[in-house]
Amino acid sequence: MLTEERHDRIRGELSRKGKVLAAQLAVDFGVSEDTVRRDLREMARMGLCRRVYGGALSPAPDLGTIQTRSAILSEAKHRLGAAIGELLKSGQTIFIDAGSTNITIAGAIPVDTQLTVITNAPSIALALENHEKCRTILLGGIFSPSKGACLGGQVLREAQQIFADIFILGACGIDAEIGLTALDAEEAELKRCMIEQSNQLWVPVTVDKIGTVAPYKIADASAIGKLFAVSDDEGALTLPFSEKGIVVHEVRSNYFARKLDGG
Repeated sequence: MLTEERHDRIRGELSRKGKVLAAQLAVDFGVSEDTVRRDLREMARMGLCRRVYGGALSPAPDLGTIQTRSAILSEAKHRLGAAIGELLKSGQTIFIDAGSTNITIAGAIPVDTQLTVITNAPSIALALENHEKCRTILLGGIFSPSKGACLGGQVLREAQQIFADIFILGACGIDAEIGLTALDAEEAELKRCMIEQSNQLWVPVTVDKIGTVAPYKIADASAIGKLFAVSDDEGALTLPFSEKGIVVHEVRSNYFARKLDGG
């Protein structure tokens, strides 16, 4: 099998499963694991995968500015927002960091739920501008137009002074083995801080994020308190998370959230 043929097969496996194992590819292709590892290194240089121990994962999608991302999978994001909004309780203090999914979630918070929301994203604050029972605290710092968020030392210092009940985290990449990852080092640092300052971590994800990895580690999957995902495949994508004891809410097309662990 030629190198280009192997690369095409690997890309196909990544597209279908989100990950590949070097040992299994070596058997399938009838080549050595060293040959497969060279293939994966070359594909990683071209941005076609991200190498991890024992194989490779699909790279987390970098879909551009916050405005561009907001138009992608918009229906799925509305389903996630409805599911999370039903579980929030009056009196809670919540971190919501930047992200197109999180903008939709903020806009879906029921108007009769009294909350304090802390965010580093002006777009999150604007999504709550007509929510009379929501007290919104906007963290300051250096504003990144492409991220739609304030980042840097000032945001970190302010976040460290707050203790929240829940952190709703916008993930760039998520995998049951690798954990949560981000595309930007400063974003990853702030997300780690907000996790430390929160009692629970809730992670809403669209299907394009599951089984992918970005360059900067945020936390292990075990840190997740609740994982929310839209899926129509009976939970196949989220099964590795529920097997680890993570509470998974499978959000269906009728806005019904089902806990896969039965809890």
